[in-house]
Amino acid sequence: MSHYKHAGLRRRAAALLSAALLLASGCGDGHQNLLPSERVDGRVVNLFSPMEKTDPDAENLARTAADLTIAMAEDTLGVAVAYRTYTAEDYQDKTYDDVALDRARNDMDDLYLLNPDTVLALGSEGKLADLSGLDSVKNLRDIILTANTVDGRLVAIPQEVVAYGLFLNMDLFRQYNLEAPNTPEELLECCRVFQENGIDTPIGANRWWLECFVFAQAYADLYNGGTTEAEIAALNSGEAKYSDYMRPGFQFLQTLIDEGYVDAEKALVSEAIEGEGPDFLAGKTPIVMAYWGAANSETAYGKTDFELQVVGFPSSRGQMPVIPITGWGVGANADHLEDALEVINVITSDEALQLYSETNRVISPSKNVKVDCVPSLRPLNDRIEEGVYVLGSNAGMKVEQWGNTCLIVRELLGGATMEQCMESFDRLQDAALAGA
Repeated sequence: MSHYKHAGLRRRAAALLSAALLLASGCGDGHQNLLPSERVDGRVVNLFSPMEKTDPDAENLARTAADLTIAMAEDTLGVAVAYRTYTAEDYQDKTYDDVALDRARNDMDDLYLLNPDTVLALGSEGKLADLSGLDSVKNLRDIILTANTVDGRLVAIPQEVVAYGLFLNMDLFRQYNLEAPNTPEELLECCRVFQENGIDTPIGANRWWLECFVFAQAYADLYNGGTTEAEIAALNSGEAKYSDYMRPGFQFLQTLIDEGYVDAEKALVSEAIEGEGPDFLAGKTPIVMAYWGAANSETAYGKTDFELQVVGFPSSRGQMPVIPITGWGVGANADHLEDALEVINVITSDEALQLYSETNRVISPSKNVKVDCVPSLRPLNDRIEEGVYVLGSNAGMKVEQWGNTCLIVRELLGGATMEQCMESFDRLQDAALAGA
């Protein structure tokens, strides 16, 4: 498992399912920060997540979208879902992922909210139940099945599809007669024009999300060329090398750094949005990268003084959304296995996902649920609805993608050479093959 800590997403942990997992949280000793739920009589399902709710019967007017669907399951099934939450007193110590892995491996809970690398790790170890028999599965987008299937078993289901894209200040683009870029070459040309007109660093970056540029270029053909299964099989067998896929994206990042379009030193120490957000909102930086929900949130980019447009990352196939998949998993040896499976079936039903998606204005994992998005997100949404995207996480790949690529991008930001970065991927693949 990667030791990836996605601190940049802490701010939306209470609002978005996936974001609740991509955070850096930790504890002091053991599990002293776990908040035990009060004892309840009758059928109880124990849920482990970062969300705050200690009393299953408490009235909570500020319930998140996920909580609303849990309440639906409680009412439908007559069960009580007892939250076992995790808080961070000292997030430099243990991550949420660390604790989730420990608890799942020791069969301590029934339901788990899981990050991509933990889905892969626990699924490979047989610690997660197969969800493929649930009624709700037949309504899921193919992207969910692809991303969360391990050894032929569907081991996690999300309540939203989180997409990453480029956030563009279209006022600045129009000022210099530029259009939203489709290819890496077009983005480089936009950056050149901006820089020639006094914008020294056209792309605001942080230490978490530059890997999206890599994924868009590395896997544009793999996920959109009709040979996905065969190419992943070749990677998993060692016939193909991850480093060969990753090289063009890393070369592109190196060019952005060399040309001064990205400030590597600043990016390496900047938290997501906190580092580049102020300059973007002030109209000083024309391009940043962020997740779908940032365009909905006034604490991020949901209220700008300029026309905002969110597009996919540049690739040989045009603008390419990048999608990491998280999800709910059920412990294979859960004490309340059948009830836990029924809870998952309810909260991932079309009715529950409609409620969730309307509340958070996000892309649903169900192909039957459509929610109007804000105008700035339509270019990104249109590509996804066309079935054009790349996965930033895929439990069917033996080498975990999202966290490991983030860490190797940070090596590049810190001064590592291209070959050193490619060697890091080769070592990860060799280790994965050795453990197969």
